[in-house]
Amino acid sequence: MVTETKSRWALAVLLAGTGALYLWGLGASGWANSFYSAAVQAGSQSWKAFFFGASDAAGAITVDKTPASLWPMVLSVRLFGLSSWAILVPQALMGVGSVAMVYASVRRLSSAWAGLLAGAVMALTPVAVLMFRFNNPDALLVLLLTVAAYCVVRAQERGATRWLVLAGVAIGFAFLAKMLQAFLVLPGFALVYLVTAPVAFWRRVRQLLLAGAAMVVAAGWWLLAVALVPASERPYIGGSQTNSVLELALGYNGIGRLNGENYGGLGNLNQEAGWLRLFDTEAGGQISWLLPAALVLLVAATWLTRWAPRTDPVRAALWVWGSWLVVTGLIFSLMQGIFHAYYTVALAPAIAALVGLGTAVLWERGAHRALAVVTAGTAVWSYVLLSRSSGWNPWLGVVVLVAGLGAAVTMLLSRRVLAVVVVAVVACLAGPAAYAVDTAASPHTGAIPTAGPSTGGGFQRPVGSARGRPPGGVQGRGGMGRMGSGGMGGLLNAAAPSAELTALLESGASGYTWAAATVGPTTRPATSSPRSCR
Repeated sequence: MVTETKSRWALAVLLAGTGALYLWGLGASGWANSFYSAAVQAGSQSWKAFFFGASDAAGAITVDKTPASLWPMVLSVRLFGLSSWAILVPQALMGVGSVAMVYASVRRLSSAWAGLLAGAVMALTPVAVLMFRFNNPDALLVLLLTVAAYCVVRAQERGATRWLVLAGVAIGFAFLAKMLQAFLVLPGFALVYLVTAPVAFWRRVRQLLLAGAAMVVAAGWWLLAVALVPASERPYIGGSQTNSVLELALGYNGIGRLNGENYGGLGNLNQEAGWLRLFDTEAGGQISWLLPAALVLLVAATWLTRWAPRTDPVRAALWVWGSWLVVTGLIFSLMQGIFHAYYTVALAPAIAALVGLGTAVLWERGAHRALAVVTAGTAVWSYVLLSRSSGWNPWLGVVVLVAGLGAAVTMLLSRRVLAVVVVAVVACLAGPAAYAVDTAASPHTGAIPTAGPSTGGGFQRPVGSARGRPPGGVQGRGGMGRMGSGGMGGLLNAAAPSAELTALLESGASGYTWAAATVGPTTRPATSSPRSCR
């Protein structure tokens, strides 16, 4: 009872700390990605704009995603009024929920400390801190996929149909957040359940079919509603060339992302795909701190459980999270179309769960040498990542390297010294934690935010970037926060309009559906709408 009580208090501290990190100075980012903030503002003024995800209250055109990620933010604005906090707080709370789900999934099969380790890794992943403080669709996507993974783990334990159906519902609704990216976890989840569930084979097949049907219903109801509404009575589907949601999902947000073909006016933006993309200067500091450790722990824990029964729930859970990491990671690495480093937030729950659960498996089976190797490798890789941020706390990399290697050597000589284990964990988490704090302390605006200090790769903020937000409503597009030299500006940021412009737009505005229209200076092409401004 004492141990359980302490575990609950420790979880409460973890979630409270995560909430503080994700909510700290949240309003400094202003409208964040004003493209989506404008849609939130529109949805708060019109239920029709809310349902379709329109960029404007009059319903001319939608954003380039399905609208589920907008809905929590819109409801928050309707409750509390339009402000950056009202828009961004739901995202931060989704982050806390994701940490809680990672903890719960690992805790079911292992000790409380393993769940806490997994939750801490999730909370401190730099790109997670970034995206749970931002208004892109990724926050809801990650939360729902984490819920789906938890449900699959629960379903596998006893072959429970209900939990598998709930997983299908979560994945289906995740499709309404970011379309086909939600389905990247499907092959692994389905295969792991089919191979490991403790029920008869054909029952497993029927359960998977039922879960698939639930997923189709959860994803398809909104698509069906859009299809049944005449095109003249709804907004144009932004990002598509034929006013079609299916074209948007399969083209611009689907095949075009994989092969780089020019669907929706956007092809490959001269970005190099390759096996090491997740470790390069653009994505490495966002997600890869514990990525090598997660992969090594997955392999090592699978080997140590090789003689376990087919239905072993611990190994099955390792495979659930491992399949998520491997499949999604490979697609992110090799996709030829549009890729931004912040997409990698979708890998954070899998890495966190594998680190927590994999470490517990190795520790409980006395594989201290393997854990020492993981600690040393993580410390070395953290030193490499920290060295990419020239002039940013250069002492930190040295401390991490010395502490990590020292802990690894000591672990080889002494199996169970608690103080050494604590030093090893701190050394492995110090790098991402430092990036996480830097991310939370800095405002982020525009379409392509990045976590942590500048590394010379991707798009970073200049030192001393403005923290203020534009007054009034969400106004237009242009500019990007956290951008370094040679970076790409003018993309989906809101600039404060002058008093003269505001007065001009408001003069007689009640007599028009749109007072003015403009195309911002972005690389994103304008999608023609069949409607005309009145």
